[in-house]
Amino acid sequence: MAFGKNIRTYFEGRWHEGDIPVMRAADHGIWQGSSVFDGARLFDGVTPDLDLHLARVNRSAEALMITPTVSADEMLDIAREGLRPYGRGQAVYIRPMYWAVDGSELGVAPAENSTAFALCLEEVPMPPAEAQTTLTRTRFRRPVLEDAVCNAKAGCLYPNNARMLVEAKHKGFGNALVADAMGNVAETATANVFMVKDGVVFTPIANGTFLSGITRARHIANLRADGIEVRETVLTFADFEAADEVFLSGNFAKVTSVARLDDTTYRSRRMTDHVRALYMDWATSAAARAA
Repeated sequence: MAFGKNIRTYFEGRWHEGDIPVMRAADHGIWQGSSVFDGARLFDGVTPDLDLHLARVNRSAEALMITPTVSADEMLDIAREGLRPYGRGQAVYIRPMYWAVDGSELGVAPAENSTAFALCLEEVPMPPAEAQTTLTRTRFRRPVLEDAVCNAKAGCLYPNNARMLVEAKHKGFGNALVADAMGNVAETATANVFMVKDGVVFTPIANGTFLSGITRARHIANLRADGIEVRETVLTFADFEAADEVFLSGNFAKVTSVARLDDTTYRSRRMTDHVRALYMDWATSAAARAA
């Protein structure tokens, strides 16, 4: 099932209309899980940090032992070409992806220089600015690099995230606040997380158990440029229960307000709305400078 509508797919050197088949039954990516992807956004005519997302998918491929075959600059040209038919009022999810075709070492390891590439565009609306979610704790945790490819945006990591999200949904919450291997807060099932206490913004320090997101880094830079203190540090669940405000950060929605963590209700979203305003101002001004 497709994520969005009005889909365009770049595969084998050209653009195709629709959600076309790209993977074969014997491809290593389908039966051994060797696939990576990234996600960027087109909205209001801008594509914030698209170049960084495209560069990261190549790093993810290398981390999963897949040979990247398209440079970030080439991908940028491909994406721009594919986005031309979409109008300014359409929001599009931009997803470059690699997977291994052949295997080596008894079929388990991806074969070197045996790679497939596709770039999928799907029209998916941006969530409204006033949207909120709720969080709950989950029994599932983020893995460490010794156990999984935490340094890649890899498809094989997402079943664990799905377990977190499904558990949260069964408990009546919108998302899960997730611990790392030490029991400290890492992120949520779908996004990085920030909390606010006494006007200071805090976020879990990147310790290798989760991807320190591109949008996360952009929010930190925007806040510091605005004179707001941001601390990357070790945070506990008790810290989040004592917070004045919590918000999520990710490519899909950019900023999402959190209304509640289990029995703790957050009555402020002032910083969340400010972070969103800073991001949108930056995205517009960055696009203007690049034009």
